[in-house]
Amino acid sequence: MKRTHHCAQLTSADLGSTASLLGWVDSVRDHGGILFIDLRDRKGITQVRFDPHVNPALGAQAAHLKPESVIGVTGTVAARPEGTVNASLPTGQIELAGTELTIHNISETPPFPLDDAGGDKVNEDLRLTYRYLDLRRPKMRRNLQVRHRVTKAIRDYFDSQEFIEVETPTLFKSTPEGAREYLVPSRIHPGQFYALSQSPQQFKQILMVAGVERYFQIARCFRDEDQRADRQMEFTQVDVEASFITREGVYSLFEGMLKKVWKDVLDHDLPTPFPRMAFVDAMNRYGVDKPDVRFELELADFTETFRNSAFKVFQSTVSGGGSIKAVNAKGLADVTQGELKNLEDIAKSLGAKGLAFIKVEGGEWKSPIVKFFSEAERAELTRRLSISDGDIVFFAAAEWEKACAILGRIRLEAAALLQRRGKLTLRADDWRFLWVVDFPLMSYDEEQKRYLATHHPFTAPVVEDTALLDSDPKRVRGQHYDVVLNGMELGGGSIRIHQPALQKKVFEDVLKIPADVVESRFGYMLKAFTYGAPPHGGIAFGLDRMVALICGTTSIRDVIAFPKTQKGQDLMAQSPTPVTPKQLQELHIQTVLPE
Repeated sequence: MKRTHHCAQLTSADLGSTASLLGWVDSVRDHGGILFIDLRDRKGITQVRFDPHVNPALGAQAAHLKPESVIGVTGTVAARPEGTVNASLPTGQIELAGTELTIHNISETPPFPLDDAGGDKVNEDLRLTYRYLDLRRPKMRRNLQVRHRVTKAIRDYFDSQEFIEVETPTLFKSTPEGAREYLVPSRIHPGQFYALSQSPQQFKQILMVAGVERYFQIARCFRDEDQRADRQMEFTQVDVEASFITREGVYSLFEGMLKKVWKDVLDHDLPTPFPRMAFVDAMNRYGVDKPDVRFELELADFTETFRNSAFKVFQSTVSGGGSIKAVNAKGLADVTQGELKNLEDIAKSLGAKGLAFIKVEGGEWKSPIVKFFSEAERAELTRRLSISDGDIVFFAAAEWEKACAILGRIRLEAAALLQRRGKLTLRADDWRFLWVVDFPLMSYDEEQKRYLATHHPFTAPVVEDTALLDSDPKRVRGQHYDVVLNGMELGGGSIRIHQPALQKKVFEDVLKIPADVVESRFGYMLKAFTYGAPPHGGIAFGLDRMVALICGTTSIRDVIAFPKTQKGQDLMAQSPTPVTPKQLQELHIQTVLPE
């Protein structure tokens, strides 16, 4: 098998020379007995001509070719006849006049078109069943190439910053405090299990104790959670940790990494430093801790405005310690009843009893609740929300975080409706990076009646808030930070606790984890900290999400070579599958299936 050129390489500069190509038959065209083959490899396409008048045997051999067959061709580079030049191809001015043909494999007819337009119309399950064919499509091939270039840029960047890449174990111990894990039974330790690593978090902190100082890894991680467009049960994250680093150092380091990735892959210069926004401000203004700041439609707080309102729903919410939030979806007064019902259902799914609104049409405020508003309340709404004809204002009345979340989701849905009407334009390549900082270190779980770590229990508190751990943990801010891009969290991290006494206090006194459980799960880590643990911090980026955004796709399945379906299945390899009784016996396992 010889290949002198790839299928996007030959040009008019090669006229008269002999070339050998290898690849797949993209298409076959018969023009009066002369066969024209578009030959495709990973680089591009070259037109090949087989003329039976010149070489009858070769023409007869080529007549058996079908699309997607694998062949090798040798021939002479010739100019395309006048009127047949294809300016859209790098090789569009030439063709290869075939003199030798080797057929490596004749393909059956594919179950769906392998061009981008045709493939995009096919049911995704069919594409995943024949993933090896789906990956031949130009778009999917480009996505894998982009992924490679992103990972190369990341490795080059961290190498330039004197980080070293260290592989940490995939088989770890179970930590039930986190997300649901995949358990792996041990054959030689009956009744004991490993867990597939959800994150290299503890290992990378141990590496800081070990004096590595600057670590990174492009790590495979596993979580047994429901699949979504931006979530897979096995995923890849860019995992980084550094000693003697502050939050400011982390921001600068990772802005530099992202700047290099965007420059190397997209030739786009990202402006740095990225803006920063406190968690409380993000929730108050956008209703979510990963705001899409490409458009306005900001939330406003009217708690004080309605404290003594005649509208009892708002007044009672405020007197009970709740908040009144509002957002003006400017220009959306033409919302249909069906769209309005969908928005109300979304609000109810987030805990709202309904979705109060005011439409402004023909200079009139239309809503059942308007009659309860005083002139002062109407004036305050108009002033702060810049209400004008054609607008619709939505309200949420609930405890602060729930009110924010309800209107944050309504804000996004309203933006989508405005886009469909051509009243709002959001460009995928309008890269709006943002650091969200000063998250609460702890959140109180009413069901468990105890505090839980908002990020994870290894996050250090903001130094000036540390004393509040004893008296009011909910007011303690963590040294945690998320980097957000266009409404999607790309990654998050924190400065870690490195003092064994403080880490033990968080485990036992704040999170109320029994001392014996702390010892069994984290004892080795606490012991390591007693041998000189440096101050350290880091971050983890979702590689799949980053590549999906760069490629302009909404599903990370499009940038993963062999993803699982939403039901967690590999349709191509047909997994998961049952295993044999002998396998279960060796692992000392019995299965009890649901009825």
